[in-house]
Amino acid sequence: MSQVKKIAVLTSGGDSQGMNAAVRAVVRSGLYRGLEVYGIQRGYQGLLNRDIRSMDLRSVGDIIQRGGTILQTARCKEFMTPEGQQRGAEILREFGIDGLVVIGGDGSYQGALRLSKLGIKTMALPGTIDNDIPFTDFTIGFDTSVSIVVDAVNKLRDTMTSHERSSIVEVMGRHCGDIALYAGLACGAEAILVPEVPFDVKEIALQMKANFDKGKRHGIIIVAEGVGSGSDIARQIAEHSGIEARVTVLGHIQRGGAPTHNDRILASRLGDYAVQKLIEGDSGKALGIVKGQFVATDIETVCNTKKTFNLELYELAKRLSQ
Repeated sequence: MSQVKKIAVLTSGGDSQGMNAAVRAVVRSGLYRGLEVYGIQRGYQGLLNRDIRSMDLRSVGDIIQRGGTILQTARCKEFMTPEGQQRGAEILREFGIDGLVVIGGDGSYQGALRLSKLGIKTMALPGTIDNDIPFTDFTIGFDTSVSIVVDAVNKLRDTMTSHERSSIVEVMGRHCGDIALYAGLACGAEAILVPEVPFDVKEIALQMKANFDKGKRHGIIIVAEGVGSGSDIARQIAEHSGIEARVTVLGHIQRGGAPTHNDRILASRLGDYAVQKLIEGDSGKALGIVKGQFVATDIETVCNTKKTFNLELYELAKRLSQ
């Protein structure tokens, strides 16, 4: 028999579409298996504030289709300290919580790792639109975010074609260019600029001019925010080619809206898997999906590994853009 009787779930860091689906899965899977389930409001800050409430089936009704997170999220500087982490572990023990499911990105994983080292059974789920967590092919929210970018670019391409203009679209991705890469490939962008791959703006500008000289009258460039602002790229392109490009910064719209069916299913399966692993007595694991199979990797290994950029996909996008 499992020694786990009470579990809790929290969402931390930046929100992502599908977090609610993951919370729902953890709660309903836990209740189905006879556990008591608690929700922690506002991430680690809520944990330190003892903002912990019992969850039942109705607590997570009608949320699978909603973006954001009903548990809300917040940054917590205090939890970054050993004292804050120790107090968080003590509060969980005070509530009799045997296992914790953390849904978030890299910073959230760091917190889960610390709690694990303090004896709290933890499972971490990859909830971030950036897709920057290693040991998983996709993170919860990434598919929806890419879909939002593709939809926006489709609309921009319509108006750019009408006016014979080029458009630069700045998307999220400070350290990871996956949103730019996947969206750029999906919508046929002429260039994709990401932090992982060096690029020459002059070369891109001259290629755009050559395309225009051949009769092309519009173009799309996807820029991950980590390489610089879209406005700076537009200015440099104008200097080298004389082509004026309009800039669209999508910003936090990429985090909003209803999650796609892919994100809902991924989140639901990972949430259920997290409960299963806790009941089995496992701890300190980051859960993900690799080549269609669910995997559990030590959180410490995940935190100390950089996500590998898909150069093969990048080269494909480059070949098809010519």
